[in-house]
Amino acid sequence: MANPANHGVLGNARVVLADRVIERGWVEFAEGQIVAFGEGQPRASYVDFAGDLLIPGLVELHTDHLEAHYMPRPKVFWDPVAAVLSYDASLATCGITTVLDSLRLWRDDGADQIGRESALLADAIAAARDTGMLRADHFLHLRCEVPMPDVVAEASEMIRRSDVRLLSLMDHTPGQRQFRNEEKLRTYYRGKTGGMTDAELDVLFAKRLDYAGLHAARNYRALVDLAGARGVPLASHDDTTLDHVAQSVRDGVAIAEFPTTLEAAQALHAGGVRVLMGAPNLVRGGSHSGNIGTAELAQAGVLDVLSSDYVPQSLLMGALQLPHLVSGSDLASSVRTVSKTPAEAVGLIDRGEITVGRRADLVRVNIRRELPVVRTVWCAGERVA
Repeated sequence: MANPANHGVLGNARVVLADRVIERGWVEFAEGQIVAFGEGQPRASYVDFAGDLLIPGLVELHTDHLEAHYMPRPKVFWDPVAAVLSYDASLATCGITTVLDSLRLWRDDGADQIGRESALLADAIAAARDTGMLRADHFLHLRCEVPMPDVVAEASEMIRRSDVRLLSLMDHTPGQRQFRNEEKLRTYYRGKTGGMTDAELDVLFAKRLDYAGLHAARNYRALVDLAGARGVPLASHDDTTLDHVAQSVRDGVAIAEFPTTLEAAQALHAGGVRVLMGAPNLVRGGSHSGNIGTAELAQAGVLDVLSSDYVPQSLLMGALQLPHLVSGSDLASSVRTVSKTPAEAVGLIDRGEITVGRRADLVRVNIRRELPVVRTVWCAGERVA
């Protein structure tokens, strides 16, 4: 092999394939791709895994965790490239080798200081990528708050970037979707940095309702058409009713993020839309906002994709907990929810599975005290953690 640093044989491992687990197996990679795998003893010298798990690199479709690195304290903004590097390192060391960085295209007036930095952060990600500073493979996920007046113009500008892989259609109008119960939305905002008084929330909610009446229907159609014209997959967000589901199916949504009811999740799954839920919800044992639990959807057989959302470590933790929580689930099917299925959902068919010809995105995992410990990570055959 011309480049020894990009060639390796990993053996004595529990190799998690897409459909089964090889209890004592090996994998060989070269020039960024998996070139062979098998059971038993490999022919060549190898890195001895001592029975540790070998899984495909994790694929994350929805995380806004970058914002916490860019603004680590209220009104304190970090150097954007340095923030990207810190964020990227936290992902890679949790086994995430492909990530769609979720950038919001609106500002939550009065509730926090993050907003309208999507282009700044996208430029920082590109700068870090272009100079070889990143460990994981980064793409963009545009989070579009449908009722906001400027969201279509902002999305039209951002979607021109070649690394955009997903556009989500969100509506956090009081009384809608995730926050059908307005009091839950008030509780959410009271708990955000600095908090908001009821009087301030009354003003904010009135503005949001005005925006919904004036812009939501027109913006929704414009965003769907924009994504279609650019060939960018769509995600719905917080589908709650069968009407929401019908709209998502009609408009060709590929992924339904965080449906809030069992009824909606079942209908989405039956309609061919992949259902994405939060791994923190699964690990914590329920939703922080009081909606349907990830475990409930998994037990109902309608969970397709896990997302780490705001806790990178939760992605691997959640996947490895699924076989213990869901009757009939096994390790291979659980790992698919964080690798092969999310990769396919956004057209990344070159990764997400340990098989010949796929990218050598690989993770060594040791289990200690029932917790997964990421020991080593390879991204396209290069060791990155």
